[in-house]
Amino acid sequence: VQLQASGGGLVQAGGSLTLSCAASGRTFSSYAMGWFRQAPGKEREFVASISWNGGSTYYADSVKGRFTISRDNAKNTVYLRMNNLTPEDTAVYYCAATVLSGGPAIRPYEYDYWGQGTQVTVSS
Repeated sequence: VQLQASGGGLVQAGGSLTLSCAASGRTFSSYAMGWFRQAPGKEREFVASISWNGGSTYYADSVKGRFTISRDNAKNTVYLRMNNLTPEDTAVYYCAATVLSGGPAIRPYEYDYWGQGTQVTVSS
């Protein structure tokens, strides 16, 4: 599957953005999906994940209550709604797909496919 992330940009602290990740192929609903982010000089970190049918979601503590992951299997797209953004959320955001099931995949090596990343910059 090929993934294309979009929706990043520059936003002021307290603002909102919605990221999208469009997937190619007819097997999108077979994959659990995740969002990760990587700030300059830092390791890639888990943000959120969603099961293949959207019935289960999981969030990093740093974004819980502010970010919402969702998916539309009919549109082969996963979303990340980000509210109340802070400068600490500034990073390149990546979407990823995994065939793993049975629980949230929160480590980069657990994912099989990656999008190209979209930059999110939050100004103070």
